[in-house]
Amino acid sequence: MKTSKVILSIAAMFMAQTVSANECEVCVKVIDDVKSSLAKSDAKDKPKIEQAIDAYCEKSDLGPRERKICYYITPIKRDVAHPFSLGMPSLKVCKRINTSNPEICTVKFPVKTETMEKKDLSKLRVKQLKSILADRGVECKGCIEKEEFIQKIQETEHLANVEL
Repeated sequence: MKTSKVILSIAAMFMAQTVSANECEVCVKVIDDVKSSLAKSDAKDKPKIEQAIDAYCEKSDLGPRERKICYYITPIKRDVAHPFSLGMPSLKVCKRINTSNPEICTVKFPVKTETMEKKDLSKLRVKQLKSILADRGVECKGCIEKEEFIQKIQETEHLANVEL
């Protein structure tokens, strides 16, 4: 009996630590882009990594989410450069800096709804449906059920391609 409780508790710990596919997705993209801009010989040099972070964040063609991550990591670029220089994977770097600024992993890319059908939208959580509507600048007053949010998303499909 005790053995099964121990096994269940260990399994619960591992399940709590599993990473979802899109966790820290913008941060991971930024770190990967910085990593790809570095020469292999500079990947272990902290000052060069900090310069690469600055160079990446000064680009004018960054999207709003990448700029937000740059806003978060620029003041702590030394803390980013250390695990980065040790060869730590991008997700682990993001998780580590997320402890100093918990907003880093909350930045997400918008859900692509152009190709989604009703059955695909029904798989999303209400929170995600609300964020889709918020990205479009639409409020769903009186929406309670999930189906109502899905219907509103389908009604405002023409606003999906508007870039803010």
